[in-house]
Amino acid sequence: MEGIQVSTEVAGSRNHISIIKVGGYIDTTTASELERALDSLLKQGRFNIIVDLGNVDYISSAGWGIFISEIKSIRENGGDLKLVRMVPDVYEIFELLEFHHILDVYDSVDEAINKFEMAESGASVAPAGKPQSAQPVKKVADTAPAPQDSVASQPKAPEEPIQEERKIDPANLSLEDKIKEIIKEDPSLGAYRIKKRLNTEKYGFTKVGWFKVRSILAAMDLNSKSKRYQFAMSSN
Repeated sequence: MEGIQVSTEVAGSRNHISIIKVGGYIDTTTASELERALDSLLKQGRFNIIVDLGNVDYISSAGWGIFISEIKSIRENGGDLKLVRMVPDVYEIFELLEFHHILDVYDSVDEAINKFEMAESGASVAPAGKPQSAQPVKKVADTAPAPQDSVASQPKAPEEPIQEERKIDPANLSLEDKIKEIIKEDPSLGAYRIKKRLNTEKYGFTKVGWFKVRSILAAMDLNSKSKRYQFAMSSN
């Protein structure tokens, strides 16, 4: 193994965001270097931190422990720590450990920077704009009721025959519905394994990126194992 490479740089409109770029692997022998870089930023009062893990192949419990142990004090000081560009193997462990309930993850550095900028400017909580004036309420007297005789005199439309529900081929479903079907089958699967299941004959050998699957899960509010289990139970 190549060990670890750690570097830091600043970003943002006011250079108020720090980016820690990490490469290699993070375990008990290398985690101390990452910890030193993080501690150095905190001592400087820099609490808006992005950790770029795009070149990290493996993170042990010692590595995850650094992020988890510092996140509370970082947020108490008005900042946050965001992880970006995790490779599928690393994210799968992250998801299995259910750290996504504690740490925010983004697909790119730019996306994480934008989140910090929005929080700084208050754009995330600012009102969308001046509400439109309310439409005048039409008085009840202005609308004449339909004559009762005209409704009763109209012939009843013939009832449509109830057609037997046809079985749908999973390969013909939309990508979102395919993912829902996979979750119904096995809610324990994370984004990476759902991606692999999609690329099978049953689902029409659908090839899609891991980040795409993860973003769809987030959009459907199914990005945690507990939520997927609830969805599967309610669908049966």
